[in-house]
Amino acid sequence: MTTVSHQNVVDWLISARHPVDNPDSWMVECCERMVEAGLPLWRVGVFIRTLHPEVFGRNFIWTRGAPEIQIGSVDFDIQNTPEFQASPLSILFNNAVEVRGDPNGPDAERFPLLLDLRNEGATDYLALPLGFLDGTGHAMSVSTRQPGGFNPDQVAALRVIIEPLARIIEIISQRRTAEVLLDTYVGNRAGARILGGQIRRGHNDTMQAAIWLSDLRGFTALSDRLPPETVVEILNHYFDCQVTAIRSRGGEVLKFMGDGLLAVFPIDEYVDDAAHVCARVLEAARESRASVEALAFPVGDAVERFRFGVALHVGNILYGNIGGGNRLDFTCIGPAVNLAARLEKIAGRLGRTVVVSEVFANACRHDWRELGEFPIAGFSRAQRVYGLAEETPVVMA
Repeated sequence: MTTVSHQNVVDWLISARHPVDNPDSWMVECCERMVEAGLPLWRVGVFIRTLHPEVFGRNFIWTRGAPEIQIGSVDFDIQNTPEFQASPLSILFNNAVEVRGDPNGPDAERFPLLLDLRNEGATDYLALPLGFLDGTGHAMSVSTRQPGGFNPDQVAALRVIIEPLARIIEIISQRRTAEVLLDTYVGNRAGARILGGQIRRGHNDTMQAAIWLSDLRGFTALSDRLPPETVVEILNHYFDCQVTAIRSRGGEVLKFMGDGLLAVFPIDEYVDDAAHVCARVLEAARESRASVEALAFPVGDAVERFRFGVALHVGNILYGNIGGGNRLDFTCIGPAVNLAARLEKIAGRLGRTVVVSEVFANACRHDWRELGEFPIAGFSRAQRVYGLAEETPVVMA
């Protein structure tokens, strides 16, 4: 019988410093240490439920001899699929109990997963609850190709290892959850800064950026004649039309303000060329325009159609923590942001979807049409404004 020296693994889990920012390499090392300790692991899966608006859970699969960890995610619909309901993990998640199955026995008829494992040479399968201190339940599954499956000592060792293992995985998971929540609510760059320790008022940086400020035309009238629930649903679809385009081109959405959206596209003078960044911003604006124009929302017997306006500018902004007491907001301020806000109002008056400042127009070579000079409240001189030559203005009543 193979001797299991699981205490070495337990000591490593308890005493070592584990890299929470690189869970892939950590899982590889952990699995390799368990194999060295005498556990005949062939495949290990870690299944973590997440706190994410679109993702139900993530899975990390280590296979002995494979070059890297396989990482996947599933949405909330997975819970209703026949595959999940006929899975050992469904029983584990619903009842918080171990589930063991023999791929070469009658269990394979009950769990189709075991049939797949049998075809790959597996001789045993064990799913173990991975309990976190906050009471949430997760799972780890192990399978082997050892003749006869896991022996009693090996199963006992796995049950001992799972406790300290769960603590480390919980720490890694909580770090990941914090990153996801910060990314969801304040943006990815702001989230990274907050996790990096920039949590005090006065932690601010000055940076150059292209600024995006948009709003939905006719939103006040829309809110007045439609139920609030419908308005919220419309806003979610409307923001979807912009956020994907913005983020795919390097922008960060900082704030939703009613029907307004503030985003920035940082310009690193050592890496980025302002012309290239502004060209990406213009691509995002044109894609968003097409998406909003194509948006059709049925309300009763009618179909609502929408238009929006976006102002684009380039300038220096103050980016960081602003607020009072222990309630802070990670955002950006400065004259450049104020100018973008004023330009967005001009876009509405002119019936334009996209308007840009003279600075943006100079940075982004395009077929611009000069729209004139406009006095801007709070600014000492009038500002020259440009629009897309191909755009036909539409002034809404």
